[in-house]
Amino acid sequence: MKKIIMVDGGPRRNMNTAAMLDAFARGVTDTDNSIELKRVRLYELDYKGCMSCLACKVKGRSSNVCVFKDGLHDLLTDLSDAEGFVLGSPIYMGRITGQSHAFLERVVFPWLSYNDFSLSAAKKMPTTFIYTMNATEEYQAALEPQLAFTENLVANGLGHVERIVAWNTTQVKDYSRYEMAAASQGKAEYRERHWEQDLKKAYEAGKRMAQQIG
Repeated sequence: MKKIIMVDGGPRRNMNTAAMLDAFARGVTDTDNSIELKRVRLYELDYKGCMSCLACKVKGRSSNVCVFKDGLHDLLTDLSDAEGFVLGSPIYMGRITGQSHAFLERVVFPWLSYNDFSLSAAKKMPTTFIYTMNATEEYQAALEPQLAFTENLVANGLGHVERIVAWNTTQVKDYSRYEMAAASQGKAEYRERHWEQDLKKAYEAGKRMAQQIG
């Protein structure tokens, strides 16, 4: 059975990132319900970023999958054998969450050869990054270098990375309960106009991945 690994790098179970991943999953299953979807929430796992143990570089035992035994081990093994990969993450301080970054350290570093500095994953697969953020689209130019750098690293190993973005998302359902007056301005109106479109973008991305691997 073909499998897509869905990684949720956000801290909240039922907010924007989770909803975008839900929509992506619907796009996959509506296109090809024979594809297995394995969904993992990073905030529920006990792990760290790269430990610099260099076990993946030992002569005669080198590996392009991290061999460090912790809460990421099974996920990394499953990802190396999957047909598709999607990572969803909120954007905090201009970057993916710390948990998402630490996860990608563990994914990418074993790919890196210190013999020729090439990047070689276990296999190529279609990949989608889904971002949700409080920032508006006006900040795209400022965010682009960091997001593109991470995406390009992953793309060098797995192939092309598609980006889906939900801008100006609401952080809470009831802003009146919080000291967030400036952050709430225009949020409800923007969400009314754009949120269903954002979900549709994620849904269509799921359809495309299913078609690519189906």
